[in-house]
Amino acid sequence: MSGKTQSDWLAEGIEAGWCGPPVCSTHDGIPTTFEEDELWETEDPCTFVIRPYASAMERGQVEANHPPSVWRNEWTPRLRLVE
Repeated sequence: MSGKTQSDWLAEGIEAGWCGPPVCSTHDGIPTTFEEDELWETEDPCTFVIRPYASAMERGQVEANHPPSVWRNEWTPRLRLVE
């Protein structure tokens, strides 16, 4: 282990320009470009969202309730964390 926390990894990704900061999709909306917003008028564009988990238990609860969080996972499909 590198000793990095989840916040450290997230800060590194934001600082490197790989992702934006966490926002609430319910209250803030999904971060999109103006062009993507315009596409909603004529197309069905995908906007990918990454959910940071507060704990392994929360991950398990999300995966139990949201099947795409399991079948879209190309990075750790066999890894299942348990607390």
